[in-house]
Amino acid sequence: MKLVTDWFRRVFNDAQTVSLLLLIAAVLGIVLFFGRMLAPVLAGIVMAYLLEGVVRVLERHGTARWPSVLIVFLSFIASVVFVLTGPLPMLSRQASELAQQLPEMVLRGQQYLMSLPVLYPRFVDESQVLGVIGIIKGEVGGLAQNVFTWSLASVFGVITILVYLILVPVLVFFFLKDKERILGWAEQFLPTNRGLVMRVWRDIDLQIGNYVRGKIWEVLLNWLVCYLVFAWLDLQYAMLLSFMVGLSVIVPYLGAVVVTVPVAVVGLFQWGWGTDFLWLIGAYAILMALDGNVLVPWLFSEVVDLHPVAIIVAVLLFGGLWGFWGVFFAIPLATVVQAVLKAWPRRIATPPS
Repeated sequence: MKLVTDWFRRVFNDAQTVSLLLLIAAVLGIVLFFGRMLAPVLAGIVMAYLLEGVVRVLERHGTARWPSVLIVFLSFIASVVFVLTGPLPMLSRQASELAQQLPEMVLRGQQYLMSLPVLYPRFVDESQVLGVIGIIKGEVGGLAQNVFTWSLASVFGVITILVYLILVPVLVFFFLKDKERILGWAEQFLPTNRGLVMRVWRDIDLQIGNYVRGKIWEVLLNWLVCYLVFAWLDLQYAMLLSFMVGLSVIVPYLGAVVVTVPVAVVGLFQWGWGTDFLWLIGAYAILMALDGNVLVPWLFSEVVDLHPVAIIVAVLLFGGLWGFWGVFFAIPLATVVQAVLKAWPRRIATPPS
């Protein structure tokens, strides 16, 4: 009990530590209790934070703040329009086509599984095959139910998307344009003695900025290169599968393994066990090797290394709390925790007399 009492006395006697704790509690409270209502604002803050790095690059090359903001914002709007009019309709169409072809794929898969006890009676039992088929039917049924539920809510989804498409760009523009005014307004709520808070923020700013910008580039490059390779191989649903490969890099270690299944399944049902299928698997393996051994070290050379166990725990924890965005920001959030622990005041042991 004395150990706990001493710890509380040591922590709460330090004004900077108390300020840091209150700030962390306030941010967590806003995200947890008001995150859904303030989602467009939070999305605008994230996008403005990412685009601020590009604005700084233009400023370092001699461009004034206002022209830099205008150039970056117009480029951002052009990119959004390109995605909405180019890849997005193709993704939607290929996802619909794949959903229509899914029952046929399941039927052919069942036929192949039922042939295994005949071909390999010593290794595969018919009851085992029937159990696997039952699991597959259950998963497909659940997928169909989820698609139906999503279609019922699609009207509300379209309205939400329209709201985001209007509000988020407006918020991004004003966050970039009036950055100094907004930060000056926020600083008045911070304590005067905030050296620890600023030290933690500088570490977080460096690490999160490098990580998130690098991760976005990694997603886009994997998506583009995989699409070019899949299209060259004439693989069906090339845009959809390459998009899945791009998103898979968000989840370290596990994402690439999981997305291998749909890529291999589509290739197998399109070509069967043949040369084309082997070319696909070989090309995909080379792309994943280049991503892990060339692209990732180049993009994330300045990011603090985290132990694989810490990364997996962060993905599970924050993904369970906030879903997709929790997974996406799992490593930055883990970096925040690491920065806080590094800057946390420690009692210096007094040498024995």
